[in-house]
Amino acid sequence: MSSLFEIEARTITGEPRPLRDWAGKVIVVVNVASKCGLTPQYEGLEALYKQFKDRGLVILGFPCDQFANQEPGNDADIAAYCSLTWDVTFPMFSKIDVNGANTHPLFAHLKKAAPGILGSESIKWNFTKFLIDKEGNVAQRFGPKDEPATMVAAIEKLLAAPEPAAV
Repeated sequence: MSSLFEIEARTITGEPRPLRDWAGKVIVVVNVASKCGLTPQYEGLEALYKQFKDRGLVILGFPCDQFANQEPGNDADIAAYCSLTWDVTFPMFSKIDVNGANTHPLFAHLKKAAPGILGSESIKWNFTKFLIDKEGNVAQRFGPKDEPATMVAAIEKLLAAPEPAAV
């Protein structure tokens, strides 16, 4: 897959959604889980979204149950939990795999573009965050323990960048 914007994912309500819908925006892609010690990061992610969405930021949440079964519910359960517990308004997607034979193409692309520590491509835990520029290039990978607020300077820099040339 040559471009992030060629990838499609299924929303948490089941509709296919091409990532090209967010071309020209700064994107944060994050694998999330409802029963993780890091789950309170939903609050910080939502705060970032509310702070910067009018300037062109979108956060895309991808539930994953590959880490200690910390996302056991179905998509409807996850959507209800995120809305009722954390007031999540950023786009959420259907539960996916981020590692292994069934890795979603989006995470295969992101891991290859921005390997982790010592060049490892695997996702180590829930709440790994990828910051993507307006042209679909992975600008930075943030670890699970990196609080969303630590991304502000990098987000502001990408939001201030010139708009990509029309294709």
